[in-house]
Amino acid sequence: MALDYNEEQSEPIAKFESMLKTDDVYFFDAEDFEDIIHHYLNNGKVSLAKKAIKISLEQHPETINLKLLEVEVLVFENKLDLAISQLDVLESLDSENEEIYIQRANIWSKQDKHDLAIACLQRALEISEDTTDIFALLGMEYLFLEDFAKAKENFIICVAADPQDYASLYNIVYCFEYLEDPKGAIDYLNGYLEGQPYCEVAWHQLGKQYMSENLFKEALTAFDFAIISDESFIGAYFEKAMVLEKLKRYNEAIENYQTTIDLDDPTAHAYLRIGRCHEKIGNTELAQQFYYKTVHEDPLLDKGWLAITNFYIKEKKFEKALFYINKALHIDTENEVYWKKCAEINVSLNQLDEADFSFKQAVEFGDYSLNTWESWAMVVIQNKEFEAATQILLQAIGFFPESAALHYRLAFVLGVTQDIEQSKNYLAKALSLDPSLLSPFKSEYPGFFNHSWVIQFIGSSSKASS
Repeated sequence: MALDYNEEQSEPIAKFESMLKTDDVYFFDAEDFEDIIHHYLNNGKVSLAKKAIKISLEQHPETINLKLLEVEVLVFENKLDLAISQLDVLESLDSENEEIYIQRANIWSKQDKHDLAIACLQRALEISEDTTDIFALLGMEYLFLEDFAKAKENFIICVAADPQDYASLYNIVYCFEYLEDPKGAIDYLNGYLEGQPYCEVAWHQLGKQYMSENLFKEALTAFDFAIISDESFIGAYFEKAMVLEKLKRYNEAIENYQTTIDLDDPTAHAYLRIGRCHEKIGNTELAQQFYYKTVHEDPLLDKGWLAITNFYIKEKKFEKALFYINKALHIDTENEVYWKKCAEINVSLNQLDEADFSFKQAVEFGDYSLNTWESWAMVVIQNKEFEAATQILLQAIGFFPESAALHYRLAFVLGVTQDIEQSKNYLAKALSLDPSLLSPFKSEYPGFFNHSWVIQFIGSSSKASS
């Protein structure tokens, strides 16, 4: 009975490892040593690879391929100067060995000198008989340079030579996406599928491209073919479910999300999407159950905590919403989205001090949105803390100097604190930015806008502008 490839490969490896356990020294031919070293490098066992290289060069000191493997390890360990000096020697011995130029390219790439790496790889192309791997390396170097058009060209050559090279196929799609050319990606993938009609990877990628173009019918067809090609392809079921959601076919979406759970370990993302589908069709109890499962499965998934919090907000169960957002904050105390949501719930519960603190935390942890500043200022104004409101609004205007609403609010606050001249300045600015907002702010702060000096100032400003 003939040994298969893996069994043949394992024999020299087993013999080598047996030798390491004894004081015996076995002889291997150079090709066996290459296989042994590649095996250890591919499996991340660098120390064993180094032992094999050392012994191999003792037995075959003039074998260039073994010396090149030693260089590969030196590059991996970032001993670049030593690697370069060894490559110089090897090139003087055999200037037509493409691996020398590939290793030089690897060194240049590590030093972020990608143009020089490309030059070395192009030299390797000139002298190599097997060029596919070199084209893949060229593609990666062009990716580093963000030259996506040239990267794509090289990866296309790789896939043309080996249609099963899915790494290059993914990179081709990646390049099309960065070139903002979904139509090009769709055309390429359809052409590829003419020759590889049962490639689930290509069907899946094609479906995603159709989704990006809102071609949902075509996307569903592509995902269906991906599933026909591989009935256990979880990604295809998940993406298909997302399309069905967009088409408001929620029950079918749930079935596909459930399939991903049946095929493999459940994920928080699947539970979350199922919960949202149930919520959309009014199955509130089921939605609630799946949101619970989401946060239990992955307590670090912020979308899960926000989903269950928003669920209770919609149900106007603010105490429960506050309970869950506080649980989220116990897990991640620096999440500005959680803090803002906490603030909004406290506003609904008329807990203004707690809302004030939560908005402050949201800003401290990086939420500088206009809505957050405005909401925080309104809470502090409602709490009659006008000095604090002044400071908040001044900070906000620093971020949003063209916001008329902020200027109207600051004019009001300064008027309340009797800083009349400054109030006039901000009111004038507000009127110049957006006079149409005057009416809603009159309704919001009627006492302020009924002051005689305010009425007089607005009147004079109107005449001046006309």
